Amino acid sequence: MVEVREWGRGDSVPFVRVPGPADDKYSRGVVAVRTGSGAYPGAAVLSVEAAWRTGAGYVRYLGSAADAVLARRPETVAAQDIGRTRADAWVIGSGTDAASRTSEETDALRTILDGAAPVVVDAGALDLAPGAAAPLLVTPHAGEFVRLRERLSLAPDGSGDRVADAAQTAGALGRTVLLKGSRTIIASSDGSVIALPPAPGWLATAGSGDVLAGVLGALLAANRGASVAETAAAGAWLHGHAARLAAGMVDGGAGHPIVALDVAEALPHAIADLLS
Repeated sequence: MVEVREWGRGDSVPFVRVPGPADDKYSRGVVAVRTGSGAYPGAAVLSVEAAWRTGAGYVRYLGSAADAVLARRPETVAAQDIGRTRADAWVIGSGTDAASRTSEETDALRTILDGAAPVVVDAGALDLAPGAAAPLLVTPHAGEFVRLRERLSLAPDGSGDRVADAAQTAGALGRTVLLKGSRTIIASSDGSVIALPPAPGWLATAGSGDVLAGVLGALLAANRGASVAETAAAGAWLHGHAARLAAGMVDGGAGHPIVALDVAEALPHAIADLLS
């Protein structure tokens, strides 16, 4: 039986770094984002928005939805110079489809995945995760998790135990797995597992995973050298807390509907509350 560490508010505090007088935009963390597509430009907007709102000092965007990103967040630097891009963390794959990916895009993603910076790998880039050299945090939902297991030659449906299956998948991949769901599970390749408190039901809305990817990228960039799994747990907790604030659930009420952008916009309030 896999031992599970329960993650909470107090565990998350050390991963939200408050900038000091000696900090600049680079020391606060540079996040490079390659998300979104012609079919799903909103994924790029949401992941970039979340990275900024989580405290990134500098966000580079290198995907195909630059116009939409810049219309929402003009602070973002949009360029295609992968080889010269300084990045403390990457976010790739959100809002993309591997089936329609060009060979040039595949080469660009492989360059990122063979680098030294940690990479949040979501959605349409998950098929490239096996064999990658970079430190990875893969973030599948249930359907993507089945396909990832198939690619790793594991039983697609697993055992029915999400904790055990996440741990097995992380071991086979040799990287960290964040399995999305009402109760997020984070498994490391060494067999350790972290479980998050149940997320508010209102968070089950399109685009929430794109927001999570941006949060994770920002925290990985700001916490260089820290445990990927623990940083991911802090990001998932912050994402859930922002959803609670956005949905008006902090005082225990039923809350109300939210959209993904509401969650991104609530992130600064969630951080302030966490640090209070």
